[in-house]
Amino acid sequence: MEIKRLPDAEFEIMKIIWKNPSPITTLGIIDLLDSKKKWKPQTVLTMLVRLAEKKFLSSEKIGRERNYTPIISEEDYMHVETGNFMSRYAGNSMGSLIKTMYDGQNMSEEDIEDLQRWLKEKR
Repeated sequence: MEIKRLPDAEFEIMKIIWKNPSPITTLGIIDLLDSKKKWKPQTVLTMLVRLAEKKFLSSEKIGRERNYTPIISEEDYMHVETGNFMSRYAGNSMGSLIKTMYDGQNMSEEDIEDLQRWLKEKR
């Protein structure tokens, strides 16, 4: 199955779902989003329907409540999203991406040490 890029608002909802135990209820999602976003419940419901249609979520109605479980893991989605980013902005060059981040002073000493450790592990 091909995983497509999510709009930012739908990605915000998926981050909430991925970070919490499954299944999570509609009200649980709205409550967790309410501290970050001031979206109306109907807006959240519309995005949940879209995410289910896109096969990111499964949905089950239990009584009056609807429960959602992720179908696509955060790891799988981030793998695709990172690949798209690399292709689009860094010409599929890890070196180009790291140079841009380093030159832009977006990497801390800790980031550099983590990268060095990771590279040593991969050899």
